[in-house]
Amino acid sequence: MLRYEVKDILPPQSVKIAMESQMTAEREKRAAIATSEGLRQSTINRAEGERQDAILRSEGEMQRKINEAKGQAQEILSIATATAEGLRAIAQELQLPGGSDAANLRVAEQYIKEFGNLAKLSNTLVIPSNVSDLAGMMTTAMTALQKGGLKRPA
Repeated sequence: MLRYEVKDILPPQSVKIAMESQMTAEREKRAAIATSEGLRQSTINRAEGERQDAILRSEGEMQRKINEAKGQAQEILSIATATAEGLRAIAQELQLPGGSDAANLRVAEQYIKEFGNLAKLSNTLVIPSNVSDLAGMMTTAMTALQKGGLKRPA
């Protein structure tokens, strides 16, 4: 080939319209596909985000409950330890000279205080027949203490 020639070819108007319609349809098709792909990916992203949110909230709630349970367990242990130490100290003090007398005094004070509170709280009051017999009440209380494992010094 030694020579070539470029000619200005003008297709008929109907062919031009058909070609433009085909190009427009192709562009609209690509735009519709791109839009649907974008919507699909957006929906997937939102669903994954909601799933992760639910998982993280659940894990956070679980950790909060674990922390609360550990705190309550520690509180119960601390109270039990303090109560045991207090009871040990009371038992030791009861063994000392005068310890039993101090316990008698303390029980009598509590008896009088609670009896007074009972009278304040209610219109009806059941009075034991031996209210004036504090010594008898003390004997009963000390007998109960001794039956509970605390022995009075000899």
